[in-house]
Amino acid sequence: MAQSPRVVVDTNVLVAGLRSRRGASFRLLSEVGKGRFEMALSVPLVLEYEDALLRLRHSDVTRLNQGDVDALLDYFCSVAHLQQIFYLWRPILPDPKDDLLLELAVAARCQSIVTFNRRDFAGVDKFGVSVVEPGPFLSGLGVFQ
Repeated sequence: MAQSPRVVVDTNVLVAGLRSRRGASFRLLSEVGKGRFEMALSVPLVLEYEDALLRLRHSDVTRLNQGDVDALLDYFCSVAHLQQIFYLWRPILPDPKDDLLLELAVAARCQSIVTFNRRDFAGVDKFGVSVVEPGPFLSGLGVFQ
């Protein structure tokens, strides 16, 4: 049996999936922990997720509260591959927040970074990591929206 692909999910996908129940981002988040793929997390990425979600909680669109944010992050941490990072590749990409995703992907031996900002990750293929949007990623797994 083939091993599930391990991926890093960019914060923009997380936010999009929580803002709307329509679309590939929500579907991707609903598949976390079901065995179709493995999500990789690091302390810096969890902190970035938390920061984005706490900013989002003030939005009328999501109606997230502190307990919701804590519960979601706790769940992700309970089902994800937790990776410590001992070597920093910085600076490779223009945005340091994108560098932390690349570092996690390399350290955790991820197949892909799932993001809407593909152009921001130009050149990461030299690290053996592909960059894919949520829809095509799910289609490649045989999961359709």
